[in-house]
Amino acid sequence: MTEPASLVTFEAIIDDARVAPRLEALLPIGVRPRQLSVRTLLVGIMVALADQRPAQLTRVHAALVGLAEHERRRLGVVVDWKRGPHLLSYRQVERTFGLLVDAVGKECPDGLPSEPLQGFVDDLVEASVPAEYREATSDYAVDWTDVESFALPPALKDGAVSVDPEASWGHRRGDSPGQTDELFFGNFLQLATMVAEVTGPAVPELVRRMLLTSCHVDPPRAFVPVVENMAASGVGVGEVLVDSGYSHRIPEHWALPLRSLRVDIVTDLHPNDRGTKGTFAGAVCCNGNLYCPSTPEALFAIQPLSRGASEAETAAHDTQSAELARYKLGRIGADDRDGHHRVMCPAVMGKVRCPLRADSMTLTHDRPEILRPPEEPPTCCRQQTLTVPPTVNTKTAQKHDYPSKAHRLSYGRRSAAERSNATVKDPASNDISRGWCRLTGLSSMTVMLACLFVVRNLRIVDSFEARQADDARRIAAGLPPKTRRRRRKSLNDLVGASATAPP
Repeated sequence: MTEPASLVTFEAIIDDARVAPRLEALLPIGVRPRQLSVRTLLVGIMVALADQRPAQLTRVHAALVGLAEHERRRLGVVVDWKRGPHLLSYRQVERTFGLLVDAVGKECPDGLPSEPLQGFVDDLVEASVPAEYREATSDYAVDWTDVESFALPPALKDGAVSVDPEASWGHRRGDSPGQTDELFFGNFLQLATMVAEVTGPAVPELVRRMLLTSCHVDPPRAFVPVVENMAASGVGVGEVLVDSGYSHRIPEHWALPLRSLRVDIVTDLHPNDRGTKGTFAGAVCCNGNLYCPSTPEALFAIQPLSRGASEAETAAHDTQSAELARYKLGRIGADDRDGHHRVMCPAVMGKVRCPLRADSMTLTHDRPEILRPPEEPPTCCRQQTLTVPPTVNTKTAQKHDYPSKAHRLSYGRRSAAERSNATVKDPASNDISRGWCRLTGLSSMTVMLACLFVVRNLRIVDSFEARQADDARRIAAGLPPKTRRRRRKSLNDLVGASATAPP
């Protein structure tokens, strides 16, 4: 049985989101009033999921009838009929849920949620974020994962359809040992997870937005309206951390819409997008920036730092990245209304010494010197500044130089998105693998997942505040905060251990 405190919290979140009256207005009015309201149905789903039960209507019914007597009376689980008290039946749970799904669904499903359904998800998940954390950060890690449908895929014959017509075949990666990439039949789930700012205090990694789509829909393109609605609702969106699955898209489908919202993108570049990609006014386009045409070619070949890099390798990599940054044409202003910005020659900015810029030759010799300037100086060498249109580096431009130390520290926070996916695929809690929800259809799964992330956010807040309180007690006692044990072993660790091992 759920504790009363959890029940009160669930009701407060639903009331704060103001979704129940809005959904009730969409449901048809029958011959007699329904005993089960939408509000009580949502409470029952959350109660069932909080007990780590699967998302099944029989479990929702059992959770509601298992409440204390006064709670059942208050929520309408038990009402007085002509022949005496009537306990809520399973058919009534099934009926209300079916009416709700039909009301927020689409007449012609296209693999995307309807506007009322997505509005319900946004408001409900947003209400699960405590008020003290809603302005704690404006940075988010975004990623998608697979959600397998309970329905079987369609048979291999012409005109065959599945019981779940909105599900489709998708591709998922296998990162576990011995696991390979494979196809699955279901949907894609995208999450926007709060992450702490690089120099800011710690924040709980709460899911703030959620989107469930069919696999035939391009996930990055589908998530753009979610970010737009998020910004329009007053939620600050500063940096968005994504992997190369988002950056390696047509710019009009991801990068350009986010830049129009003044969002700073921090992404890992796809191998096909790295390196030099033409020129603009004589400046070399590389990894989203413009560089002096006399930049040493070896610096353009810098690759991201590997995970198992040693301290010496990390220091050498950072030195090379800092050297490359000296040749970059630096920004001297933010984007204007049309997306244009101005950049300045690195020699004019005093970062390098160049014979074409007489003033730069008076700089100290700790700066690199251009030994072979172009015989016919291009525009970038003749002008002190350039106006860069938004058509330059449309796909690869981002906040930090790639792959610099600043980029590595900022992009490292994207692992929060992986942890959000892991918390709902943990066999010890709510595992959303196939069979977790035996309902079919995009609307049914979306309603269940929205309630699941409310429960998940509450669990994350409790664990975060417990860790913060424990750290405060340790600091007060003169002890350092508790850190996670390093479980990753490098090759050098194994070699050192084998050197002292018995023969």
